[in-house]
This record gives sequence, C-alpha cells and structure tokens, in this order.
Amino acid sequence: MNKPESVVLYGADWCADCRRLKYIMDKHGIAYDYKDADEEANKTEMLALNGNQTTIPTIVIDQEALTNPDNDELVKALGIDKTEISTHTVIMIGAGPASLTAAIYTTREDIETLLFERGVVGGLAAITDQIDNYPGFVDGIPGLVLAEEMRKQAERFGAVIELGEVNKLHDEGRYKRLETTSGDMYAKAVLIATGTDYKKIGVPGEKEYYARGVHYCATCDGAFYRDKRLVVVGGGNSAVQESMFLTKFASHIELLVRGNALRASEILQKELMGKYRDKITVHFNTSTDEIVGSNGEVTKVIGTDSTNGRKVEFPTDGVFIFVGLLPNTQFLEGSDIELDQVGFIKTDERLETKIPGVFAAGDVRAGATMQIASASGEGATAALHIREYLTDQSKSIAS
Repeated sequence: MNKPESVVLYGADWCADCRRLKYIMDKHGIAYDYKDADEEANKTEMLALNGNQTTIPTIVIDQEALTNPDNDELVKALGIDKTEISTHTVIMIGAGPASLTAAIYTTREDIETLLFERGVVGGLAAITDQIDNYPGFVDGIPGLVLAEEMRKQAERFGAVIELGEVNKLHDEGRYKRLETTSGDMYAKAVLIATGTDYKKIGVPGEKEYYARGVHYCATCDGAFYRDKRLVVVGGGNSAVQESMFLTKFASHIELLVRGNALRASEILQKELMGKYRDKITVHFNTSTDEIVGSNGEVTKVIGTDSTNGRKVEFPTDGVFIFVGLLPNTQFLEGSDIELDQVGFIKTDERLETKIPGVFAAGDVRAGATMQIASASGEGATAALHIREYLTDQSKSIAS
C-alpha cells in the first residue's frame, strides 16, 4: 500500500489517545500536520471535517476523516506494512500499571521485554483526572502524569513499548504465538494485563450519538462542554469523581442514579454533597431509558422515576456514562485461557493461567480489586513468577 499524501491530526496536549496516534506515525515516518483542537478555529475546522463529532483525536488522511481510530484502522489507513514477525523473551499485552510495574522488574534483571498496547499507555489510569489513593503522593497525582512516570521508569531499564493490538494468542509449546496488528510475534512468556473498558448501558441513542454528545471519558471530552449542561449516568466512584471533574467546564450537571443511594465511597459522597452541591444535582431512583437528539446533536435524556413510574426528561448538551467496566479479553475467545462467567481471566496462586508460561495481572484477572496500587503489586508478583518460569525452562532445555 502507498503512504498517504496528506495527514492532519487534530488533538490536544491533554489527550492520551492523541499521543498514541503521534507515536505510531512518528515510528513509521509518517509526515503530518498537527492542529490544537483547543483553539477555536481549529475546533471549528475539525467539526466540519468529521461530521460534527466532538471527540479527539480526529485524523484526516487524504481528505478522509477518522475519529479516534484504533491502531488497526490507523495502520490500514496510513498504508503501513504489518507483516514483520519478531521473537521476544517476554511480551506483556497491555501497558497499564500492572504491565509497567512488571516490566520494571523483568528488565532490571536483563529479561528482554516488549509491552504491546492497543490504546493509551497507562490504561484507564492515564485518563483519570486525579488519583488520590496511590501511595507516596500526599496531594494526589494526575493520572496522565503517573502513567508517564511509570512509562519512563520502565523504559529507563530497557522495556520497549509498541502500540498495536493483539488479535489472537496461540500456545505452541516453548513459544507462544501472538497474532497482532504488527504481524505475528513469538514470546517465551506472556503477561496478559489488558485491563478493562467502559460498560455501555444499551439504550436507544447511545450508539447513534457516540462522540456526538455521548461519551465515556471526562478527561478526554469534557473540555468540549464549557458552559454547557450535562447529564452523568452512574452512582459509583467513577461517576461521582468524573462528575466533580466535569464541573470545571459544565454550567450544571444532572447525575442520574438508578438506585436509592450512591455506591461511591463516603469521602467522595461528602465532597459531592458539600463542595459541589450547587453544580451537581443528584436524582436517585432514576433510570436512563433513551438519549434523544436533533440535527446530529444530543438534546435530552428521557428516564423513569421508579418511585412513581413517571417519565422524566433532562435537557442536556451531552451525556457521560460511568456504569462499570468489562474485561478486555475478547481476543482470547477460542484459546485455552480459562475465563469466568463475566470474562475475567482465571489464574492460580502464581498468577499463571491454564497455559504454562502465560500469566495475568491487574484488573483483567478474576478476583482483582480494581485498584491501581493492587494492579502494580500484581505486576511485580507476576514478574517474579515469570522469571522463575523462564529459569525452569532454561534448565529443562539444558538437561
């Protein structure tokens, strides 16, 4: 395939996915123009090109606009050759806190390690506005900053991070074969730390207005709603935390909670009801039934008040949905990896799966606590067991 003649990337310095696209294009020598979408003229230009989608990054390749393409879409659109086959000692699928920590441990012991990430380095931690419960940071730390520091530390010891997607995992004895967007890759040991992704609510209008008023990442898309009205759906820690973050931009937020109480931590609830009570109105016992729009833009959310069965409407310019997470394990379908009923990976006490030499750590593992600190701890534990596995394999081959 021929490389494109013209590439324009609309992004922002605070956008983690924008960095992902830049990385891929820089690595493969793709020339591109970069335009800051925070500047009004660039934003207006971008919206005209991508069908009024308020999501970045938007990349225009030879006059065709793609909004936040995944790596496979981007590689195909850019005409990048992906037929290379490579062999590694350890491949870690995912580059969130679990993998980044594990890579620090393996590379410090001179174990060659490649991290393969399909999205943002740092995972969901990187797109979390503020992290207040990671040890060592008295005043908290922005998620993107923590992810960047962990990345730098892993790379300082020799870890290599490549952006792309793993589509299949095969057990071929001594080596594991990974079908990826960069071609087939082989590894003596594999760590699966692909984390989780945002759960959808499955109501009319959610899919139709995605990126045109429906969003799942406050730090990615919140800045597009300065002085606008917003609806946030959810009642857990993420919904409350992201609602408070969105008050930096929105004029007012309606928080729709399906149950009769918030599931968020006490400290977040106190902060919400105190500091943010004038900017966030909480509606308990309220379902989200439909997202309605006009002329390609969201205009309102229709729900039901379960206390009386009456329909309720909330005029809004955008909807942010935070109702939980699902494991990123779709690529394991058909493999010998054992999953639980939701799709999380089952492991033994050594964090090893049913395939010898394939380990799992972090939020994708069944029984994980869904905390950044514990994901990092599991990453360190997995790295030690990977070292033991590789040592045992070397002894077996030598004998």
